[in-house]
Amino acid sequence: MSENGSTINGANGARKRSFKLMIVDDSNIMRRRIERSQQFDELELIGTAGNGLEAIELFKKADPDVVTMDLTMPQMDGIECISKLVELKPAVRILVISALADKATAVEAMEKGANGFLNKPFTDRQLNEAIADLIRE
Repeated sequence: MSENGSTINGANGARKRSFKLMIVDDSNIMRRRIERSQQFDELELIGTAGNGLEAIELFKKADPDVVTMDLTMPQMDGIECISKLVELKPAVRILVISALADKATAVEAMEKGANGFLNKPFTDRQLNEAIADLIRE
C-alpha cells in the first residue's frame, strides 16, 4: 500500500487507485447516508465511527486513506480527532462534513490538517464532488 492508496486493475485492465474510506459521525443516519451516497468504485469502506475516540482506534487498525469527519461529536470532537489522525498519518485526506458553517471553524479544521469542508445539509452531488476533489491528485 502506498501512502496515497494502492493500485488495482479496473474492468478494462486499466490500473486505477484504490482508497480505504472511514466515515466518522455521531449520527448513524448520516454515516449510512454518506456510505450510500458516495459513488466511487475506488473507495472501499473499511469502517465507521461514532466519535473521535472510536475513530482513532479504527484508524490504527484499518489505516484508511480518506476520512469523512463530523465536528460535533461526544467524547472527542472532530477538530481534536483531525489533529490526532494527521499525527498518525500525515498523508491522510480528510473531508469535514459538518453543520457548523462558520468560517472560523472551517479554517481551524483546515489548519489542523483537513483537506476539504462540506456543509450539512448536502446533496449527493455536492458530496461526490467534494470526495472527487479529495482523491484527485
